[in-house]
Amino acid sequence: MANVLLEFKAAAGDSEPQNRPILIIGQQTNLQQVNWSQIKGKLQPAVSKEVWQAALSALNPNPTDSCPLYLNHAAVATLPSRVSRHNSPSSAHFVSRLVRTCLPGGTNRCIVMVCERSDVFASSCAIARAFPIFSRRSASSRRTEKKHVTVEFVIIGQESSPLELKELECLSNAADGVRLAARIVDTPCNEMNTDHFLDEIKAVGTELGITPVIIRGKELKQKGFGGIYGVGKAALNPPALAVLSHTPDGATQTIAWVGKGIVYDTGGLSIKGKTTMPGMKRDCGGAAAILGAFKATIKQGFKDNLHAVFCLAENAVGPSATRPDDIHTLYSGKTVEINNTDAEGRLVLSDGVVYANKDLSADIILDMATLTGAQGISTGKYHAAVMTNSEQWEAACVRAGRSSGDLAHPLVYCPELHFSEFTSAVADMKNSVADRENAQSSCAGLFIGSHLGFDWPGVWVHVDIASPVHAGERATGFGVALLMALFGQASDDTLLNHVSPLGVADAISGDQMERDCKRRRLI
Repeated sequence: MANVLLEFKAAAGDSEPQNRPILIIGQQTNLQQVNWSQIKGKLQPAVSKEVWQAALSALNPNPTDSCPLYLNHAAVATLPSRVSRHNSPSSAHFVSRLVRTCLPGGTNRCIVMVCERSDVFASSCAIARAFPIFSRRSASSRRTEKKHVTVEFVIIGQESSPLELKELECLSNAADGVRLAARIVDTPCNEMNTDHFLDEIKAVGTELGITPVIIRGKELKQKGFGGIYGVGKAALNPPALAVLSHTPDGATQTIAWVGKGIVYDTGGLSIKGKTTMPGMKRDCGGAAAILGAFKATIKQGFKDNLHAVFCLAENAVGPSATRPDDIHTLYSGKTVEINNTDAEGRLVLSDGVVYANKDLSADIILDMATLTGAQGISTGKYHAAVMTNSEQWEAACVRAGRSSGDLAHPLVYCPELHFSEFTSAVADMKNSVADRENAQSSCAGLFIGSHLGFDWPGVWVHVDIASPVHAGERATGFGVALLMALFGQASDDTLLNHVSPLGVADAISGDQMERDCKRRRLI
C-alpha cells in the first residue's frame, strides 16, 4: 500500500478487468439503480449485463457482502442496507474494510463508488484510509514502481450530476491529509521525534507559504510553558510549541486547533508496563490529524483566521524527568501538583489552549488528542469522545462525525460535579483524578478547560481520539475529515459547505446573532 498513488476522477475511463482490475462498492439499492451503460466499459467483455445483474441478486449484506464478477479481476461489494443513528449514512468504516479486503491486486486498479452526493466526502476519506503510506518492510523498499488506484464516483439520487473539478480537488486534498496524518502516527519515534515532527510542520508551511512560529527547549520554560517543558525536558530531542497561522483579509473570527503531539509516551516515571507501552508512537495522533486537516483546509480556501497549534514532546525517562510530587506552573499561571506523570497530554494541551486564547485571541478553540485509554470504554473504538462548553457545538460535532465518517459522541460536561477530582492541598490542582471510576475521560477534558476557565466566553471543544486513531496495528488518519466537515462552512469549497453542520443562520434569532456576531457563521 505504501507506493499507491490515489487519484479521484469524474470518469475513470474504460478498460477491461484483465488490464485494470476493478471493485464496485455501494449499498444494494444504489447498485441496482446504476445504469449498465455507466459501468459496462469497465467490465466488458469479461462481464456481461446478465452476470452483473445475477451478482447483484446474489448479494445478501449482513452487514456487508461481496461477489466476484470475473476471476480475481473484478468484484462487486455491498454496504449495509441500513445504519443506526450513531453511525455514518456513508458506512465509512465498512467502505474502508471492503476496499482492504475485496479490491483485486494489480499495479493499475479502479474503484467505482456508488453513493448519494451527501456521502461522497466521507466515502473518499474512507477509501484513503485503506491505503497507508508508511512501511519499512524490506520487500516494499525494493519495489520502485508506483501502484495506481483510480476512484470514480457514480452519484445516485436527485443531485446526480458528475463531480466537478473543484470537488475532485477537495477529495484529493482530504485524502492526502488523511494519509499524511496516518503516516505520521504509524512512524516510530526513532524516525518521528520532535525534530522530525517539526520538519513535517515546516514542509506543510512551505507548501502553503506559511512560516511557522516555533518555541522550544529552555525558551519554553522561560516563557512560562511549564506543561510542555515539564513533560518533554528529559528527552534527547527537546519539546516544542509550533504554530501555523492562516490570516486572510476579511476574516470575521479566529479559530485555533490545538493538537497533542506526544511523539512517544513511556508514561514517564509513572512508567507504563510491557504490554501497554507498545503502540505509544500513536500518542501524537491529535497533532498529526490537525496538521493533515490544516493542510487540506487551507488548500481549499478558508475565509477566517485559522491557527494550528502543535504541542510536541516526548514523555521520556531520565535524570531530569518530572517526578510525582513536582509542582509545575502552566502558561495559565495556575500551579499543578503532578501525581501521575502518565497523565501528560492534558499538561501540554493546557499550555496550548491558553496560548491560543492569550496570544492568538481565538474565539473558537478546539483541542484534539489521544488523551485517555478510558475514551475507548466511554465511546468505543469508532467514535471520538467530544466535550464542549457549548450545547450547539456538541450537537454539531456529532453531525459532523456522521457526515464525515469520523464518528463522534458526547462526554458528560459537568465541571461542578467532576472537577473536585483534581483537588490538591499544596497547588491549584493535581493532574490526575482521585477516583479513576468517576468519568475519567470527562475529567481529563475538564482539566484542559479549567486553564481557559469554565466561564470563558468563547467556544471550547475537546476531542479525545485515543481509540479511533488506529484500527489494529495501523493508523486511520482519524480527525482530518471531522475537522474539515465541522469547519466546512468557513471554507471556500462548496463540497465542504455541504457536509458542514454549522452555519444554519436561519435557526438563530436576529437578536442572538447580533449579540453573538463573532460566532454567527460557525453555529
